[in-house]
Amino acid sequence: MTYTKDNGLVKVWVSLVTAGVYTVDQVPVLFNLKMVVTEIVNSTVD
Repeated sequence: MTYTKDNGLVKVWVSLVTAGVYTVDQVPVLFNLKMVVTEIVNSTVD
């Protein structure tokens, strides 16, 4: 499975990280989930 920025699970994790509930390091390594979440969070910070 490959996650994209449009997947519901990605959106949930992005919102949890941006809200400060979890850190990027706490996102599970599930296929490419952590990579996609990290890219989105980093792009919103810039």
